[in-house]
Amino acid sequence: MSLTTRVIVALVLGLAAGLIVLAHPTPALLKIVSIIEPIGTLWVNAIRMTVVPLVVSLLITGIASSSNTRTLHGIGWGALAAFLGLLVFAAVAGLVIVPPLFAWFRMAPSTVAALRSGTAGVATATSSVPSFSDWIVGLVPTNPIKAANDGAILPLVVFAVAFALGLLSVGAKRRDAVVTFFHGVGDAMLAIVRVIIHLAPIGVFALMLPVASRTGAAAAGALGYYVAVAAVAQVLVTLLLYPVAAFGGRVPLLRFAKAVFPAQAVAFSSSSSLASLPTLIDSSEAKLGLPLGVTNTVLPLAVSTFKVGTPVIWLVAATFLAHLYGVRLAPAQLAVVALTAVLTSFSAPGVPHGWLLAISPLVVTMGIPAEGIGLLIAVDAIPDMFGTTLNVTGDMVAAALVSRRAVAPSASLEAVAQ
Repeated sequence: MSLTTRVIVALVLGLAAGLIVLAHPTPALLKIVSIIEPIGTLWVNAIRMTVVPLVVSLLITGIASSSNTRTLHGIGWGALAAFLGLLVFAAVAGLVIVPPLFAWFRMAPSTVAALRSGTAGVATATSSVPSFSDWIVGLVPTNPIKAANDGAILPLVVFAVAFALGLLSVGAKRRDAVVTFFHGVGDAMLAIVRVIIHLAPIGVFALMLPVASRTGAAAAGALGYYVAVAAVAQVLVTLLLYPVAAFGGRVPLLRFAKAVFPAQAVAFSSSSSLASLPTLIDSSEAKLGLPLGVTNTVLPLAVSTFKVGTPVIWLVAATFLAHLYGVRLAPAQLAVVALTAVLTSFSAPGVPHGWLLAISPLVVTMGIPAEGIGLLIAVDAIPDMFGTTLNVTGDMVAAALVSRRAVAPSASLEAVAQ
């Protein structure tokens, strides 16, 4: 039985057991719930424990190691510009699309209170909306260790990027020693995360049981709404990328749609961007006529590091959890979510549900209980299919954008015409 199947089974069993407790709240059953509930909290805390060292180590090694490659020169610079531009585009689109999709989402006050009561013993940070000047000043942490302790991911990312760029000016021998150290930290954290994810069925059951015992079927309906919104939002952003390819990459709209569809089919069915790489390369060369040098450089780099859907799914998750737990997120806070997603998208942990691990410290600083992340992990399979399709579409759009800059305009048009 696959991990996804086991997680879904655990979710259903937790929901069913919780409904039984809700219908028959005997002292014995309530005692069992009180014993199992801390297990879910421990599992979520174990996830949060790995996030800061993992994200920091991946960012540092990813940037500092690039000094020995050609990815920061020539086509690589074009790829980086395309990746960042598309991420910003997806973030802006997400900020426009996602909030209205939750206009119909309502949680009864009694249900919100019941969910909140289950996290009463868990310390969650609350934050007021800072002014723009305070937000700018706060981007540079005066104490990176304190930022890590507070779960302030965005200032920590700024420090990690600055540290990695500083390493590029250090002698090769010393730089390699530091990079090797952080490689070791990252590998160790990934090993721990894989064990934690392997225990996901236990954690999901322990989280769902007390939630269902307090809220009944309302929690299941809320999760279903989240899945639907995640799918719709990612499909809409995927469709918005087609005009970007047409106008930015000078690729006819219908030709691009036909070329990207086979890779989208592989991505949707496998939930793997890497699995779609052969199809991406073949379609880019045979159907779009993109230069071989671009496809062989940009596409492998894109499927392994570029996740254009990250800002969209982060916004969906943060907005949903805020509604679920009765937390009001101001537009400025949603903008912080989108910007953090852009900056951390290149260092998402290479494990199942890695994006959920990365977002957990951020939502906690906004007053949202971290236990909500565990519930989203339980239903992440369907949003992940749509997210992978969005990412693969962004990969081909990036290749088209880079191709336009990498070759002369006349040669580019001639290649497309073929």
